Amino acid sequence: MKYFYRLSLSLLLLTVCKGLVAQIDPHFTQYYVYPSWLNPALTGAFDGDYRISGIYRNQWGNVSAPFSTPGISVDFAGNKNLNYGVSALNQTAGNGGYRYLTAYGSLAYTGVRFGANGNQRVVFGMQAGLINRRFDRSKFTFGDQYNPTTGYNPSNPTMDIPTINQSMVLDIGAGVLYYDAQPGKKANFYGGFSVAHLNQPEDAFVQSAKEKLPMRFTGHAGVRLLVSDVLSITPNVMYARQGTAEEKMVGAYAQLRATENTELLLGANMRLNDAISPYVGFYHKNMVLGVSYDITTSDLGKIARSASSFEISLSFIGRRSVSTPEQNFICPRL
Repeated sequence: MKYFYRLSLSLLLLTVCKGLVAQIDPHFTQYYVYPSWLNPALTGAFDGDYRISGIYRNQWGNVSAPFSTPGISVDFAGNKNLNYGVSALNQTAGNGGYRYLTAYGSLAYTGVRFGANGNQRVVFGMQAGLINRRFDRSKFTFGDQYNPTTGYNPSNPTMDIPTINQSMVLDIGAGVLYYDAQPGKKANFYGGFSVAHLNQPEDAFVQSAKEKLPMRFTGHAGVRLLVSDVLSITPNVMYARQGTAEEKMVGAYAQLRATENTELLLGANMRLNDAISPYVGFYHKNMVLGVSYDITTSDLGKIARSASSFEISLSFIGRRSVSTPEQNFICPRL
């Protein structure tokens, strides 16, 4: 029964992936922690000299070989209207040893400012890097290695031998971001749009035709509502589309100042037709620790024995000795 369950789940996942038409990119519930995935225009969008962010996602932990995705990024706020950063991500999944590794460099131009004191900002970002995908052929099992009577026998020959087990391609992306940095306002709006895989690199794993990795379009927006001197609420939305696959997320979080150097973050996101994700965070001085848990609401969660996803993130900002007033609000954390 155990092997039948694994086989059924694998077949379901393959069917879903086929129906999504090359939805290959990893995704995070705490997408705002990994700015290079969301929008390269977010590079350097913080009040400080540099930011180091790490995130780890474990998805479908009840499955024998769950999706595991750690990512790390480092970005810097430059002094000449240019911000820059680097990031890396490594996703592993499945019994076949599948790996999805990315490494990017990002650059953002911050010189477009207008309005009173230049507090209305438009940022343009670019990123370029490599995507490496691979799997271990020795860990695969195939249908013609199963015997109806004796079951699976690894010594049985198979005709389904993959000829390519890894691919390395150049990848380019771009994005734009608008935000209202005016301090003391009751409402500060931000919004952005990005496109990943602009050059549409070739998908070497598809041999029937020269398939391209489909571009991923992402839109995100939110508004920080200042309720009082110690409390703000930030509703936010995110929409992503790659091929025929969609991700729609809506949510909100509250930021409560407990002391001068300590804040509590509480909120939740809903990935429509997929999951509800409560979030709790703790901000102290220059560090932000966040934890979220995806409670799966789709039919896939029932088949996968209610397996859900867990994320933990940690960010550190090296701040300037004196913070300028217009930088009190750069971009919300969610």
